Amino acid sequence: MSVIDMKGITKRFGDLTANDQVDFSVREGEIHSLLGENGAGKTTLMKILFGMLRPDEGTIVVKGREGLLTPASAIRRGLAMVHQHFMLFNPLTVAENIVLGHEPTKVFLRKKTIEGQVASLARQYGFKMQPGIRIEDLPLGTRQRVEILKALYWGADILILDEPTAVLTPPEVDELFENLRRLREAGKTVVIITHKLKETMALSDRVTILRQGKTVSVLDTKETSPEELARLMVGRDIRFDAFPAVESTQPVKLQLIDVSLRAHADIGLRHVDLQVRAGEILGVAGVDGNGQRELASVLVGLAVPERGAVILNDREVTRQSARKRYSQGLGFIPEDRMDGGLVSGFTVAENLILGYHRLAQFGGNRLNQPAIRAFAEGLIRDFDIRGAQPDTLIDRLSGGNQQKVMLARVFAQNPDVVVIAQPTRGVDVGAIEAIHDHVFALKQAGKAILIISADLDEIMKLSDRVAVLFEGRIVACRQRSDWSEENLGLSMAGRLVDSKEVISA
Repeated sequence: MSVIDMKGITKRFGDLTANDQVDFSVREGEIHSLLGENGAGKTTLMKILFGMLRPDEGTIVVKGREGLLTPASAIRRGLAMVHQHFMLFNPLTVAENIVLGHEPTKVFLRKKTIEGQVASLARQYGFKMQPGIRIEDLPLGTRQRVEILKALYWGADILILDEPTAVLTPPEVDELFENLRRLREAGKTVVIITHKLKETMALSDRVTILRQGKTVSVLDTKETSPEELARLMVGRDIRFDAFPAVESTQPVKLQLIDVSLRAHADIGLRHVDLQVRAGEILGVAGVDGNGQRELASVLVGLAVPERGAVILNDREVTRQSARKRYSQGLGFIPEDRMDGGLVSGFTVAENLILGYHRLAQFGGNRLNQPAIRAFAEGLIRDFDIRGAQPDTLIDRLSGGNQQKVMLARVFAQNPDVVVIAQPTRGVDVGAIEAIHDHVFALKQAGKAILIISADLDEIMKLSDRVAVLFEGRIVACRQRSDWSEENLGLSMAGRLVDSKEVISA
């Protein structure tokens, strides 16, 4: 029995057709994956279902009742939507956030009462939760479970999750999947908006694939494969094999020697030794929050360590600025596109020269607009930055194409050493393939590349060597072929250490 039936849904934003005659149907008690590339129209379709957007054409039937919904009427009908960016109040506790908006009006609510109610609800669905903790003190994975529990407290039996694993670590993803399976066993219906093939195969019962705003296929997950799903998503075959690994004997291009850095809220770095050679990719794996941000900051000159040295191309640069390091052959691609990587409100061309805008090729102190435009047109073509013209605002591009802008900007300057943090976070399978190809080509050109990633598949596909960062220390470093998935997981949890001493990477 279908609890959701959407027929012929069309939504236009000016000249852009986000949804084009889309059909979407969900059965009661299933986990249904809504799969597609960035910009395929997935979130737009679900916002229409939830009443956040009005369609230009089409009909919607929820639980046998036809008609467009508002967010308020959708909640009354038993729908809830958990967005990518959580809608929680950080100073309030878990319990306070969950009951907020649904408090009884004629009864004085006691703290112990609501915490008991929330604890009971969490136990019912197998969620690990402490109701009295403030949201600001919780990791992202637990905050997401708070959002789900809030929906259940409000009486939802249809949950829509928008990119639920985008900011979660692998252990948090596993725990989320277990929670969702329990919800399905309890008779709930779950829709997951995603571009990730692995989670679709691992979790869903059926999958609907959108491409360029249109429905291209509806499949039983057990009767398909990642290769078929990828082909339907992007319209061509996608490679999944790992890139060839090497054991480089070329000169060391980037090195940390006994580096330590205190951090106010996070773990920081403790006695880190690390080196990257020309013609190799060193992958740094680890659960988020174990010193990854501090590592990137020290490498590129955004933080000065309390002790130790940073060596770039045989020169000590420990106290040099990021700008100075860029001039000496370092390139950096930060983990957050819109917080440190790109400037909202700037054009694609402006973002493509950001940080390099003082170079003579762009006119030095007086910008040469024709030269900048020609430069941008070339990179848009070479990196297949879709939907972009030089004067297109960066905000109008999908996440994958924004990521390509950052890579194109750095790679175009032909740096000797590149530090890349989370190279494909929030990026679809087609863009991932293109980004990985560009990174591998840079390695083949003899560049030294350090990748910090929470995606173990990505680490094992690209890296020649893999180092594990745990609680601010490099606890293990091996050639890729010497790692098993089990040992890599154990090292990330701090349970497998190559030596009691700090490991040199």
